[in-house]
Amino acid sequence: MKGYRFSKFDPDAQGKPPFDRLLDIFLQLLTHTSGDATEALDWMNQLDRKYQLTDDSYGMGDFIEELRERGYLKEDPQTGALNISPKTEQTIRQRSLEEIFGKLKKSTRGDHQTFKPGAGDEQNPETRPFRFGDALEQIDFVSSIRNAQIQHGIEGFRMQEDDLEIRETDFKAQTSTVLMIDISHSMILYGEDRITPAKKVAMALSELIRTKYPKDTLDIVTFGNDATQIEMKDIPYLQVGPFHTNTVAGLEMAMDILRRRKNPNKQIFMITDGKPTCLKIGGKYYKNAFGLDRKITARCLNLAAQCRKLKIPITTFMIASDPYLQRFVNEFTETNQGRAFYATLDRLGSFLFTDFENGKRRNVY
Repeated sequence: MKGYRFSKFDPDAQGKPPFDRLLDIFLQLLTHTSGDATEALDWMNQLDRKYQLTDDSYGMGDFIEELRERGYLKEDPQTGALNISPKTEQTIRQRSLEEIFGKLKKSTRGDHQTFKPGAGDEQNPETRPFRFGDALEQIDFVSSIRNAQIQHGIEGFRMQEDDLEIRETDFKAQTSTVLMIDISHSMILYGEDRITPAKKVAMALSELIRTKYPKDTLDIVTFGNDATQIEMKDIPYLQVGPFHTNTVAGLEMAMDILRRRKNPNKQIFMITDGKPTCLKIGGKYYKNAFGLDRKITARCLNLAAQCRKLKIPITTFMIASDPYLQRFVNEFTETNQGRAFYATLDRLGSFLFTDFENGKRRNVY
């Protein structure tokens, strides 16, 4: 006689077909395995044996075959290895966005709207009297001519300064963002996986900008011993290397990218868990992993000051709680006049997205 098996009630899983339930797990595992489909499927088989994810009516083999049929997996014709497809990469980004920020509808204009009137691209229905310093293109000539006719009559028509009306425009801020991700070895040390939350945040942010703010730009820079610019499609495959933390190289590359961007509003988001430990001087690496090296920190502070002069705020998301590291981040943030968030791994996404959406200056200690 077959008994009853009790499991935790999950309202989100109710009514979902077996494929959709297994796909949710598969996409989560792909982020942990840096896009390695074979390893993710191996983990799923182990989980199936332990937690009975499938039953007699729908097995793991059916799931793998359906992944192929729906275009989530593609087979290498030479080696026979299974790899994820561009469709899977986009689905991972979408799921990360839903997990961190909730479902969003695509914007038709793609701008960050502010509550300040000024030079912008959307006219305000309200008008006001002309003030010295207003631009000529802001004059509402229909209202101004009507005022002149009322006050001076048609026969003695003339237009004076008091007749002029100004139509405001709502300012919409287009922003260029560089997201810096620390891929030094410490991101997986001490039994804590810090790179996976960082990747999820990067994928969610890229999908947010792509769907809701298409006029914005997002560039992603990884930094270990060196700095590298990667594409959106490369994020799921990010891996931590045996690297030190060359924050200077990351900042220099981010500044170079933003110099080429035409948007007037620019910012840098930096996700890191440790102190800067590396510099590249000429062709050699200068390293010190045993403390805050003055030679390295001085270069970091100098770049923070340069970004301040260029009006590029740096928001640091620190996922470490060492007091001496926090003191350095405080000094770095004060030098740049930017922002600092000391976030746990489960709150990293909410901190970053709240800051990105609000655009307000605040410090969380």
